[in-house]
Amino acid sequence: MESDIEYVKLFMQYESDDIPVVYFYEVDIEDERLAIREIEVFANGEVKLDDDPYADVIEVCSIPTVEELNARVWGEGFYATIISREEFNEIWNTGIYRGNLEF
Repeated sequence: MESDIEYVKLFMQYESDDIPVVYFYEVDIEDERLAIREIEVFANGEVKLDDDPYADVIEVCSIPTVEELNARVWGEGFYATIISREEFNEIWNTGIYRGNLEF
């Protein structure tokens, strides 16, 4: 199962205090690239953990690949990278993000 999982860190250009600037996704690459868990980090450092990312959505959308995000297929203001399972779980388990908020 572990090889079927990808961990993505996505920086977004700052728009407002109520929109996250960094997202982390645990992506099931064998299930249409759907997110299993999601972490949102806001400009003020607040961290929000979500183990049911599709609970409040009308339409379920796949998580784009890092290559698509960085090629600006989905628009400007994004930068994505693959991260390790350990990095994702460190933030998930502590609820603390100490990294950069900008790309």
